[in-house]
Amino acid sequence: MLMNMKEMLCVAQKEHFAVPAFNVSSSMILKGIMEACEEKHAPVIIAIHPDELSFVGDSFVAAVREEAHKASVPVCIHLDHGASFAQVIRAIACGFTSVMIDSSTTSFDDNIAITKKVVEAAHAVSVSVEAELGTIGATGNGGEAGTDNIIYTDPDDVVRFVEATNVDTLAIAIGTAHGLYPKTKKPKLRLDLLKEIVGKTSVPLVLHGGSDNPDEEIAEAVRLGVAKINISSDIKSAFYRKCREVLEDTTLREPNAIYPACIDAMKQVIYHKIELFNDGDKARYYR
Repeated sequence: MLMNMKEMLCVAQKEHFAVPAFNVSSSMILKGIMEACEEKHAPVIIAIHPDELSFVGDSFVAAVREEAHKASVPVCIHLDHGASFAQVIRAIACGFTSVMIDSSTTSFDDNIAITKKVVEAAHAVSVSVEAELGTIGATGNGGEAGTDNIIYTDPDDVVRFVEATNVDTLAIAIGTAHGLYPKTKKPKLRLDLLKEIVGKTSVPLVLHGGSDNPDEEIAEAVRLGVAKINISSDIKSAFYRKCREVLEDTTLREPNAIYPACIDAMKQVIYHKIELFNDGDKARYYR
C-alpha cells in the first residue's frame, strides 16, 4: 500500500503514534524491514539518503515500489536529506512518494525560498515534502552529516516557516544527533521545547537522529506529538555486527547462508522501535 508521507503522518498524528523511517541501502536491509513491519502490521517509511541512492542506483527504487505495492501495510518511499532541487527532482522522477529538502544550515529566508520551490514542484505530482528548521547534531560516526553545535528550533520560526512554504511535515531540532553516541556524549532531548512547538503548529513533526537515544525520552516525544522518527544507525549496527560474527566461518559464501541471521538480528531492533513508537497494529487505520 504505497502512499505519500502527508497521508501517512496525518493519521499517525491523529492516533498518537510515530511511524519509523528506516534508512535503506541494500536489498537485505529492505527485506528485513518489510518482513518485520508486515509481521507487526506497522506502517513504515523507507528512507533513502542521496548517498545511499547513489550507491544502490535509481533502479532500486522500482524494487522498493514493487514491495510497497505488494505490502499489506502502508509504505512511503522518502528521500532523506535532499540537499538540492536537482536531488529532489531526481527522486521524484525515480518514484519517491515523499522528499525532504534540507536547507537548515542556510539563512531562514533562503530555507523558505528553496523549500517553497520544492513544495510547488512536488505537490504538482502529489509528492509530499519535509523540511528542517534548526540543525541536527553530529556524533562523528553517523552516515549523515550534522553540525557540531545544535541550533534548536525556534517555535516562532515554525509558524512563519510553515505559513510561508506550505510544507507538509517538519523536522525539528530538540537535541538529537546523527549516528551512535560515543561514551563521552550523552543525548538529552529538549522535551519542553517540543511541547511549545506542538502548541504552535498542526503540521506533523519529525525527529531525526533517533538512534541511540534513551527509550523513555523517545516514548515521551511520541506521546507529545512527534509523528515520524528516523532510524538508521541502530538497525545497520545490528545487521553488520551479526554479519561479522557469521563471517568468522570462512567456508560460507552463499548469501542465503550468510544473511538470514543478520536480517533476523536487525529485525529484533525493528520490533523494538515499532513497539517504542506505538506503531504496531496501526495499519488498520488506513484500510
